Amino acid sequence: MISPSQMKASRIFLGWEQKDLASASGVSLPTIQRMEKLGMERSSAGNAEKVQRALEAAGIEFIGEGDASQGAGPGVRLKLMNG
Repeated sequence: MISPSQMKASRIFLGWEQKDLASASGVSLPTIQRMEKLGMERSSAGNAEKVQRALEAAGIEFIGEGDASQGAGPGVRLKLMNG
């Protein structure tokens, strides 16, 4: 499950506001705001999955704890897009 920090960093990479993520994911704006402030544990697994899928579809790649990357800990990066 992604963290609130990963969620916010993803939005920043994409130049999205919370309302953009709400629209792309089909999750309400108040829920997006709560997820970023209080964490994913306070939302349904379905909402967290919708948010993650919307961000991945927009080109975000999530880096989990211990995944190969420069440094340690979870993070995000933009996928290399062909075209």
